[in-house]
Amino acid sequence: MTKEKQAALRKAVVPYAKSQTKTSIIQLLNTILPFFILWVLAWQTLSISFWLSLPFSILASGFMIRSFIIFHDCAHGSFFKNKKLNDFIGTFTGVITHFAYEKWKKDHSIHHATSGNLDKRGIGDIWVMTVKEYEAAGKWKRLQYRLYRNPIVMFGLGPFQLFLGVNRFNRRKPKKKERLNTYLINVILVAVYLFIGFTLGWHVILLVQLPIIYIAGIAGIWLFYVQHQFEDSYFENESEWDFVKAAVDGSSYYKLPKWLEWVTGSIGYHHVHHLAPRVPNYHLEKAHENTPPLHKATTITLKTSLESLKFRLYDEEQKTFISFKEMRRYLENRTQRPTLG
Repeated sequence: MTKEKQAALRKAVVPYAKSQTKTSIIQLLNTILPFFILWVLAWQTLSISFWLSLPFSILASGFMIRSFIIFHDCAHGSFFKNKKLNDFIGTFTGVITHFAYEKWKKDHSIHHATSGNLDKRGIGDIWVMTVKEYEAAGKWKRLQYRLYRNPIVMFGLGPFQLFLGVNRFNRRKPKKKERLNTYLINVILVAVYLFIGFTLGWHVILLVQLPIIYIAGIAGIWLFYVQHQFEDSYFENESEWDFVKAAVDGSSYYKLPKWLEWVTGSIGYHHVHHLAPRVPNYHLEKAHENTPPLHKATTITLKTSLESLKFRLYDEEQKTFISFKEMRRYLENRTQRPTLG
């Protein structure tokens, strides 16, 4: 794609990068209210049976994911026109989703500015090693990486590491606003959990709240993972890296059933989001449909997205993800090559 076509593509999505106050308020109401109603229903039915309560917790986790999309849009300044209102709602939904708003906003902006850049990985990204890096790594680092990329670890233990670790602590030398925001959200969360424990019972945290955040955490990690981890995803060194190519070629269009698209706030149109982060979630589909060049983005479905679980290392030479099995064959072939002399 030429620079002229790239400029035209970015210009084509500009009209969609405008928030609509009425739409945003409606989305807040049809997301936050159902979340709390379902939470109360899960708590009330818990006295009858955990198995009767669990479906309400599962439904509530869906609205927690949708709350995160609102949180996410606020971080981009795209949910409301007013910055202070974005920050207020972002912090409020940060409590619901257990994410430190200002910290995540900073990390996520770095992710957008460096996605697909092999020389600037490490902040706001899923850990990706190249074939050459893995080959040169020691046994301990290889083991760390294999554990990290193991689905049981990533999706089974990942939510705990996310909610109890990464989201609770600031980066080194954070700005005052970021530091205080993280402290504020942590204090509110501690107060909420103490209130639930002492008034409703500690078992409610274990049997209602934990399933909600755990299921939402698994789904959130999966969405973030699959939207950049597909076979021909885009990765380049700094000298060759291009923002538009990284957005359109390095982010997938996750084509979901309409009800899942609604729950996930249309984040499946990830290529549109990376091209124009200021487009609010409720305009992403329209921007995609009305911009023909975006139709060329890699499309994955619920079924085909499962293939991404085997993609573990990025092959810089072939410009594709490979599995550990393929890497093992590659290393075996290297050791079996005859030497000269």
